[in-house]
Amino acid sequence: MAFYVYDISFLIIFCLAVGIFLYKKRANLKREGIMYLYRTQVGIKLINYVGNKYKKTISVFSFLAVISGYLLMLSMIYFLGDLIYIYVFKPEIVQAIKIPPIMPLVPYLPEAFKISFLPPFYFTYWIIAIAVIAVFHEFAHGIVAKRYDIKVKTTGFGFLGPFLAAFVEPDEEEMKKKPKYQQIAVLSAGTFTNLILAGIFFLILGLFFIAVYAPSGVIFNTYTPAVVNISSIGIVGGISISNPTQSSIIDLINKNQISNDLILGTNGNSINMTKIISGNKTYFSTIDDLKTQIDSKEVSDLVVLYPDFPAIEAGLRGVIIGINDEKIRDYGDLIEIIKKYKPGDKIKITTKDKEDILEYNITLAEDPAQKGRPIIGIGFVNARQGFFGKIFDFLNFFKKPQTDYEPKFNAEIIIFLYNLIWWLALINFSVALMNMLPVAIFDGGRMFMLTIWKISKSEKFAQVVFKVITYAILGCLLVLMWAWFKAMF
Repeated sequence: MAFYVYDISFLIIFCLAVGIFLYKKRANLKREGIMYLYRTQVGIKLINYVGNKYKKTISVFSFLAVISGYLLMLSMIYFLGDLIYIYVFKPEIVQAIKIPPIMPLVPYLPEAFKISFLPPFYFTYWIIAIAVIAVFHEFAHGIVAKRYDIKVKTTGFGFLGPFLAAFVEPDEEEMKKKPKYQQIAVLSAGTFTNLILAGIFFLILGLFFIAVYAPSGVIFNTYTPAVVNISSIGIVGGISISNPTQSSIIDLINKNQISNDLILGTNGNSINMTKIISGNKTYFSTIDDLKTQIDSKEVSDLVVLYPDFPAIEAGLRGVIIGINDEKIRDYGDLIEIIKKYKPGDKIKITTKDKEDILEYNITLAEDPAQKGRPIIGIGFVNARQGFFGKIFDFLNFFKKPQTDYEPKFNAEIIIFLYNLIWWLALINFSVALMNMLPVAIFDGGRMFMLTIWKISKSEKFAQVVFKVITYAILGCLLVLMWAWFKAMF
């Protein structure tokens, strides 16, 4: 909490400083559209020097930038389609994400929406990220423009209310006269730079993490599940049912107003569930989860329930850090220690839930799939699926699965720096993707139009296709906002 005081103070001082600066330099502040631009000559000498001296290197850079630009554009279109599917057909995921699909990245965004899966986003992070992204992005535009003998007229900053942007202003008339490949190279240069920066920061993040973090426990996010046939269910919430079907179970729940009135857990660590009997075996589930599964069009006659294992009976939660007197650092430790016991043995499990240390005395159960093998009854579900889930997992190569980590020393500084590097990597990658969306306000828009023009040999046709694509994407964004609003309200 103390850092928020410093961070908000920094925000206030920064806004006052910018306000005073703009007032004193108001003669150079010009309004263009909805933005105010402050033009300077800062950096032009360096842009000209680099652009002239390293032409061969920049030519290779430009070629890679064009290729990556098209790949990012295709990825962004795929991602947009994936988002529409999720927001329209997976409202439970939308409710978990919470953030509107069209939302600028502003300070304290995770805090405002109470999003636990994102680290804090301080104003300090925001201003550093904006500076890094803008300076390298625009510098790349400038040196590629100079490489192809396009004059860079000015550099500067743009202001849209509290939102900042940087720009490099090439001579538009000169640029329009250049071959389309060269124009596309200039447009894609900034995005390619952001992509490179994202890779660099992710690499730094991994090295930093390996150096200053140590494994400190096992993470689990579910209890051991089991697949049960609906037709075998005999009792729900203490009420018997004959000839169970999807509709009859829903009717039973609604008619009897069955709720999660069964309290599981020890030492006050309770969870509310409903007991379900199927084939003389006891299972647990929440009523909402059971109804969601039965109502789902993807489910035929099967539901996933939790068997009556020790973990759910005890209400086990938090990160597992010890069993009896032995410390658990990672999943490998947990497996090796559990092997020392047999079904029926009593053990003490120690967990850490935020700042609380919890202890559970449980009796190990026998694994139904392997006789003689003891189990606690915990599981792990990877919620990150699909193309972007694989990317996320790849970028976290330095972390062992199902493992919690803690800083080796000076936790506050380490966590602050780790989150800063994480945001720098993520925002650079996000900007690289978003900027290649084929819409007028992004570099990808002009790049798309020039590509169609080159293929069709008709500027008029390219303009028409460009407008159609722009309106189609804007329509998709409206669908996303509608789906978000419907899911949240």
